[in-house]
Amino acid sequence: MSELRERMSNAMCLRGMAARTQEAYIGALVGLAKHYHRSPADLRVEEVQAYLLPLIRDKKLAYASVNPASCAFRFLYRRVLGRPEAGFDLPMAKVPQRLPQILSREEVARLIDSARTLRGRTY
Repeated sequence: MSELRERMSNAMCLRGMAARTQEAYIGALVGLAKHYHRSPADLRVEEVQAYLLPLIRDKKLAYASVNPASCAFRFLYRRVLGRPEAGFDLPMAKVPQRLPQILSREEVARLIDSARTLRGRTY
């Protein structure tokens, strides 16, 4: 996989991807290659999709962990391997939205009153 890894790394560098993004993408490809004991370039789209499903279902990984892997595979097939016609269409996993906790008027007043200085009360 070293030749494919080099091509992937060069393509990401040319597109100006952040170092952490590059690490995450390469890590996702290494995980895929270890799972199937083959190069990701030799895998069919169905096999890649079958790899992602247990990550969510069985390993209970957060969507924030699965989305970079999905993006990495999409980047590999479309940009590096030049196979946009492969039908590789993985949707981004929906990240559950958390609503912010809303403080009552009394809680806000106590919070402001607990500041020791005028400067602390104005921020």
